[in-house]
Amino acid sequence: MSRWARRFSTFSYRFANGTTFAANARSPGFEIFRDVSPLREYRKRLLLSNRTVGLVPTMGALHDGHLSLIQQAARENTDVFVSIYVNPTQFGVNEDLESYPRTWTEDMQKLQELDHKLASAASGRISAIFAPTTKVMYPTLPPSSEIDGKGSFVYITPLANLLEGASRPVFFRGVATVCMKLFNIVTPERVYFGQKDVQQTVVIRRMVKDLYVNTEVKIGPTIREPDGLALSSRNVYLGTRRRKVGLVLSASLREAEKKYLSGKRTREDILGAAHRIATAISKEQESLQPPQRAKFEVDYISLADPESLEEVDVVDSSKGAVLSGAVKMYPLEAPQPGEDCGLGGGTVPVRLIDNIILAPVP
Repeated sequence: MSRWARRFSTFSYRFANGTTFAANARSPGFEIFRDVSPLREYRKRLLLSNRTVGLVPTMGALHDGHLSLIQQAARENTDVFVSIYVNPTQFGVNEDLESYPRTWTEDMQKLQELDHKLASAASGRISAIFAPTTKVMYPTLPPSSEIDGKGSFVYITPLANLLEGASRPVFFRGVATVCMKLFNIVTPERVYFGQKDVQQTVVIRRMVKDLYVNTEVKIGPTIREPDGLALSSRNVYLGTRRRKVGLVLSASLREAEKKYLSGKRTREDILGAAHRIATAISKEQESLQPPQRAKFEVDYISLADPESLEEVDVVDSSKGAVLSGAVKMYPLEAPQPGEDCGLGGGTVPVRLIDNIILAPVP
């Protein structure tokens, strides 16, 4: 039996709602694709077999947040494609591209283990990993992280210039460009992103709508540690000291959320609560000696319209709002012998982002 024949032997799975779909009966495992042509050939075969594909774009360094998106995609599609590519065009010229964690072996192990679990569940399976080189993703010109860099880019403005985009001016240009490339290569029925990167989800939804991309954007919930820290691939840099203080962002946003839930609607009432928490924790850290403290800077705390992400002075209860923020954790001062300083020994600054959706109130 040929490789393709083995991969396309099928049987029926049944969803909880009673619908069925054909899923391949192979043992757990998946194909790894490095180039576009063989991936498109495989995708064509799936299409001709009436199979559906859910794409989960990642930059690797997989954590439970990524895995939850893959599980969601497996519940809603017969096949899941996962892309693993550290995209240089979403990093500014002075950002952490070279130090971004690359954990291929660990990532493959996590995906294999998850696919084993999916094999025994009434769901789809991980079928393909797309792990291209930069030459594959940017075939004509070398990728540019310069603001006025040459190349073929996708711009979604003014969304891309707000919040994260104000501090990282090329970030969403890079995100939109690489996602458009992935969508064109894979042609998935559905694509999956996490709520933690709320501005990214709004940018991608706008791109898909405005450019008539034939896919459905699905958003999975933010996955958190028990203490509230949102999972992120960059958390491995924090270490114990900075990780504890890094909770300042989620604590500030939760305090603002409490004001909204108590009936407050003005920007001053809602964000004032968040800024008081952040200021108090900042002062506390400043009062400590260098071997004990973890200094940080609040980049922004935002209260914005859920569609435009423009700042609002008063929340429209019928629409709700997006609370979001970003904090930069500075490199550790005076690391101590034996201290858990995280990947990079505490020398890498860490940008933490988080958000809370303020739901509409009838």
